[in-house]
Amino acid sequence: MRDKGEFLFTSESVSEGHPDKVADRISDTVLDAFLTADPHARVACETLVTTNRVVLAGETRGPGSVTPEYLMHLTRMAIRDIGYDQAGFSWKHAHIECHLHAQSADIAVGVDSAGNKDEGAGDQGIMFGYASDETDSLMPAPIHYAHLILRTINELRHNGDERVAGLLPDAKSQVTLRYVDGKPVGATSVVVSTQHESGMDQADIKRRIVPIIEATLPEGWMCDEHELYINPTGNFVIGGPDGDCGLTGRKIIVDTYGGAAPHGGGAFSGKDPTKVDRSAAYAARYLAKNVVAAGLASRCTLQLSYAIGVSHPLSVYVDLHGTGTDVEEVKLERVLRDMVNLTPRGIREHLTLNRPIYVPTTAYGHFGRSPDEKLGTFTWEKTDLVPALKSAFGR
Repeated sequence: MRDKGEFLFTSESVSEGHPDKVADRISDTVLDAFLTADPHARVACETLVTTNRVVLAGETRGPGSVTPEYLMHLTRMAIRDIGYDQAGFSWKHAHIECHLHAQSADIAVGVDSAGNKDEGAGDQGIMFGYASDETDSLMPAPIHYAHLILRTINELRHNGDERVAGLLPDAKSQVTLRYVDGKPVGATSVVVSTQHESGMDQADIKRRIVPIIEATLPEGWMCDEHELYINPTGNFVIGGPDGDCGLTGRKIIVDTYGGAAPHGGGAFSGKDPTKVDRSAAYAARYLAKNVVAAGLASRCTLQLSYAIGVSHPLSVYVDLHGTGTDVEEVKLERVLRDMVNLTPRGIREHLTLNRPIYVPTTAYGHFGRSPDEKLGTFTWEKTDLVPALKSAFGR
């Protein structure tokens, strides 16, 4: 994203009832079940959802108490919690298949610690973290507000609020903001498409959604009415997995920064924290957020890279996009590497990731959320490195 001039930038979000998010939810439900039984279980679960059918596949290593029957039961409960009890996709009647099998011994040898060998990365790859001071959550504003619109609708729906009566689980949003010299100043268009009960009037749906958008955006940011698109294709009755096939990991830009920052390509859901696709991406966000929270820069992009079976990161790269306050990026890379152990084990221990904390991440973004001390969720959103970073740079 540019720092100069005037431009438009757009990000999208999808609700928990979007078919790809249903798949993410089920995959992380499987992961949390294994981590509840054994904090060191290994899981790589992929889920496919379509008309009244769910297929689980992948590799696991964990206690025998986590049976296929139990996982299929948890899958039904996840679908019920999202809110699907429709003819084409119902928690009661969907056919569920479980094809999870044992983790490859070849992968296990490379990842497991043994003797003097520390735990290695579960795969090669590059992971990015990003933070920006344009919102209180230190997230890019377009994805922040795209998520917030859908989260608000979803919370009202789960609470049985009359303001969203008749709206169903599947929904999408898209927010376009105008930037001036790198700072957002207002929305130029907003799109919300939401599944609804048959027979609902489109004008009534718009009357329900518009006040939520207005309350979500900062004062004075609302776009012109002719650039506000609510269910622009008309009817949206058939939705969720009945309307479109869903797969784990197909919404990685929604999961991260809405396109405002690079993405290494790896998905998160269904992967235990030995997989650096997930844990190192969380660590990269954690470091980037603390840099911005410490006032060392207005924007920070951080990249980590790993090789399968190798514990230490091959590289740590920081880009402050010219917004650093007398901070040398090379020094910052060294300070961050010394401050946090960025091996897979070090990340898991520092952020306490070996716990069943992943279902809440599966909708409305993995980043920009408030950490919950009691539940232990979103620990990578803490800003506890700020004092040490300020000290390291004489602040």
